[in-house]
Amino acid sequence: MNGAAMYATTMHVGTTDDLVIQHVPLVKRIAFYLLGRLPDTVLVDDLIQAGMLGLLEAVKNYDATQGASFDTYAGIRIRGSMLDEVRRSDWTPRSVHKKARMVSEAIREVENRIGAEAKDIDIAEQLGVDLDDYNQMLQDSVGCKTLSVEELSETGDSIFSDAEKLYDSPSDMLEEDDFQQALSNAIMSLPERERLVVALYYDEEFNLREIGAVLNVSESRVSQISSQAMLRLRSRLGEWADKQHK
Repeated sequence: MNGAAMYATTMHVGTTDDLVIQHVPLVKRIAFYLLGRLPDTVLVDDLIQAGMLGLLEAVKNYDATQGASFDTYAGIRIRGSMLDEVRRSDWTPRSVHKKARMVSEAIREVENRIGAEAKDIDIAEQLGVDLDDYNQMLQDSVGCKTLSVEELSETGDSIFSDAEKLYDSPSDMLEEDDFQQALSNAIMSLPERERLVVALYYDEEFNLREIGAVLNVSESRVSQISSQAMLRLRSRLGEWADKQHK
């Protein structure tokens, strides 16, 4: 059933129209919250459209006798609808997401243990694989979302609780500033080659072939270096997030 038809089936409820209008800002807040944790290929308009369908489903199916408030119930349905939409467009196998998480965790464990940046061989050893297999894991994860849809699903209702807050409140602005500073620090602390690849790709907008020419390596090697940089950032920002919530 499309959004218009679903909306029509709920119009007999007197407060339906008001509920939908009242909760449109919630749809947008959750959409922008998720957008910051998904790749550039995901469009906010697609998330909002999917979220509106989730909101309409929530209006239609909400049962006040079940104990949850409508806001809580709607937030869960909106988020779930958005994640379903992203999942439909994500063809990366779950095994690749799992391996990406393993690499990120291995980097964290090695760097915590040795107190220095984890090198390729250190990470491979931590994972119990040889260097060729490790490089293949990096290559496979190139197309993998830095934070997968499955992980977003696993975060539970906290993602709704965070998205429910007004984004422009002082605490949210401070948290965003803190995150941006943490991200900047994490990028600056990357190993030199990884930092250069990130700068050339994201700041200078070089393509892989051009970066390969600068570094005198193949395009596939550039992809591996970029992938390792992203997973290293993920590991270090994960530690930052853990500290923020203690």
